[in-house]
Amino acid sequence: MPPAIEAAHLAKTYPRRGQPPVRALEEVSFSVAAGAIFGLLGPNGAGKTTLLKILSTLLRPTSGTARIAGHDCVAAPLAVRRQITMVLQETAAELFLSVRDNLLSYARFHGLAAPEARRRADAALERFQIVDRAGDKVQDLSGGTRRRVQVAKISMADTPVVFLDEFSTGMDPILKRSVMGYLREEAARGRTMVLTTQILSEAEELCDEILILNHGREAARGDLNALKLLSAGVYEIRIIFDRLPDGLSGQIAALRPLRSIVEGQTVELALRSGDADVLPVVNRLAAGAQVRHLEIHGASLEDIFVQLTGGGRP
Repeated sequence: MPPAIEAAHLAKTYPRRGQPPVRALEEVSFSVAAGAIFGLLGPNGAGKTTLLKILSTLLRPTSGTARIAGHDCVAAPLAVRRQITMVLQETAAELFLSVRDNLLSYARFHGLAAPEARRRADAALERFQIVDRAGDKVQDLSGGTRRRVQVAKISMADTPVVFLDEFSTGMDPILKRSVMGYLREEAARGRTMVLTTQILSEAEELCDEILILNHGREAARGDLNALKLLSAGVYEIRIIFDRLPDGLSGQIAALRPLRSIVEGQTVELALRSGDADVLPVVNRLAAGAQVRHLEIHGASLEDIFVQLTGGGRP
């Protein structure tokens, strides 16, 4: 089966009057298999939104090619748009329509007959916990509820490719868990999901493959296990003390951790260290104090992200 998405040497340059041009993307190439959940990560300004807009035909690349379900994004934009459902951060629902009419209109745009559109709208209202707001105009909703309406639209069409930019914004943990389960179900049915998120645990839990961008270039790409090989020797340490040892902040600074958090009596560190060095590090940190709890794990996706991007925010 051919890839659902193919990008080859994509580049995008934004000219600026009287200043050097901005290179938002530089020679980015990848492919996404049908039915995969593909994570697109990177610091703010890394080129994620530019890449999504090229793939969804909202921007033309300066050079390179992109194809969705075999259709060229520049040569056949209408054919591409028939293959995709898209939820961008800045994409607004129709503000003057009710929640239900937003869903029904979207379904009709995608060619669904009225009875099927109504059935899907009822299911979406239930799934995204907006039944009680079905008759409200979108302009009267909070930002989080408005986001639910936008994401609910993906269930109103059967497009093979879905782009989701920060899908969980404004969702409580229970609803987010339900929506993540729904995304997995859709992928199992063969739909291809491309998502960006600032919550790296979401990407770690959901994605079959991840592309990390930094300054418009590929910093790393692969499944989670492949990415973790890039961080061999990185460990997460979590220690809960009865009381924090004296001079702890200085000891932590001397270790030059990838990241560190001290909250109450709990210390969390991500360190690059050899296997033989981890326990001596813990012993030094705990000298003169009582340890109530200790955990040591391999690198998380957050550790990998920090290493590859220099600590920039997703």
